[in-house]
Amino acid sequence: MRDEIHNLLRQIPPMDELLSRPWVSEIELLLGREAMKSVFADVIGELRMDLREGKSVDINVRRIEGEARKRLQLKAAVSLCPVINATGIVIHTNLGRSVLPREALEAVVATGGRYSNLEYRLDEGGRGQRNDHVEWLLCQITGADAALVVNNNAAAVLLCLSALARDREAVVSRGELVEIGGSFRIPDVMAFAGTKMIEVGTTNRTYLADYAGAVTAETSMLLKVHPSNYRIVGFHAEASREELAALAREKDLILLEDLGSGVVTDLASSGLEGEPTVRQCLLAGVDVVTFSGDKLLGGPQIGVVAGRKQIVECLRRFPLLRALRVDKMTLAALEIVLRLYLQGKSGAIPTVHMLRLSGEELRSRAQALACRLREVFPQGTFEAIPAEDAVGGGAFPEHPLPGWAVAMTFPGLSSSSLQRKLRKGAFPAVVGIWNDRVTAHVRTLLDGDEERLVQALNDLVGEGAEGLER
Repeated sequence: MRDEIHNLLRQIPPMDELLSRPWVSEIELLLGREAMKSVFADVIGELRMDLREGKSVDINVRRIEGEARKRLQLKAAVSLCPVINATGIVIHTNLGRSVLPREALEAVVATGGRYSNLEYRLDEGGRGQRNDHVEWLLCQITGADAALVVNNNAAAVLLCLSALARDREAVVSRGELVEIGGSFRIPDVMAFAGTKMIEVGTTNRTYLADYAGAVTAETSMLLKVHPSNYRIVGFHAEASREELAALAREKDLILLEDLGSGVVTDLASSGLEGEPTVRQCLLAGVDVVTFSGDKLLGGPQIGVVAGRKQIVECLRRFPLLRALRVDKMTLAALEIVLRLYLQGKSGAIPTVHMLRLSGEELRSRAQALACRLREVFPQGTFEAIPAEDAVGGGAFPEHPLPGWAVAMTFPGLSSSSLQRKLRKGAFPAVVGIWNDRVTAHVRTLLDGDEERLVQALNDLVGEGAEGLER
């Protein structure tokens, strides 16, 4: 048996022979010689392992080449790429959350491609602070005395807990000990920050007296956490911000609220009610509010800490801040987004624009797309139908958005197969399935996406009958 394995191993071609194949040079230009060797070595190593474990393996040069070539082509392609979001979920976490406005993208290119005054005061000719570019704007929009930005909202919460409640107690309702996507759990973050968590109340009912009864000489703050993508309804009670703020003042504590989604503008006209704005939280007496920049704000991924100047100054001096700071391109994009709000042009921010689209606009767009698809693909079936969209990003989970979509079918092709093929196209399209039909929700289609979807379907149909049936 050992001799048989040894004979099989000898059939594996040497590395130099594999690297001499004509197709290798083209990919080598993209990946380099050493990377090519590494992938070939992985494929050969897996074959050797299978042989040693007694598995039946066919030592075939074409098989080795084919597997290596498939892996190398995947490695040679750019991994992070734009996609068509036809899901109807506006703030789609897996698809990059908010889309930046054109003006913000131009600012990113301008700042990223040249030196900038990131930490330099042009008026004084001396060192500056990167936060200066956005702090005043954040204060104008939120009503805060001071503000700073870090790389995401989890970092903002961690910074506040570490700087303000390390080795101290923070009182929080059991109903707000949430887990958000990516295993972001409030109890874990508090433990990592060195904060002692004091749970009060029950999952569905927590009263002001529960907080008051838990305060000791070791208590540093009261913590209020946005429930994100779930709600407790029915037999439910919670202390108001005003009540918690009064208690915090009475006991000389800090009231910190993790607002999560970060609403800064009124969305009632879109049927989205019940979420407080950052300004409303601060006016209610909350000392510090943290929120995300790439959710309802519609900007890049950042976390904002906004609130009382004395507290923000304490955070500014805390050593952890340096590890959480944001880069110049993020600040460039954020500044433009904030200025659009200040200028009353929030409609130019794609996230806000998508949320404000009317049912009539969506229906008209869906009907036009369905008509276009019927013209190009007479073999398919395309129908504009009412659909349910979503805000996404953990915001307004109980408020689905009435939307419109194009339902499509192709003969001989299942909905799951069509969905998969669109996802794997040259310009990937992420679509939904409803009632055994693929659905392209028009709310989240950006300029030019309709034609991109037509091209994606055209590429798919161009595979021929065999391609459709696979």
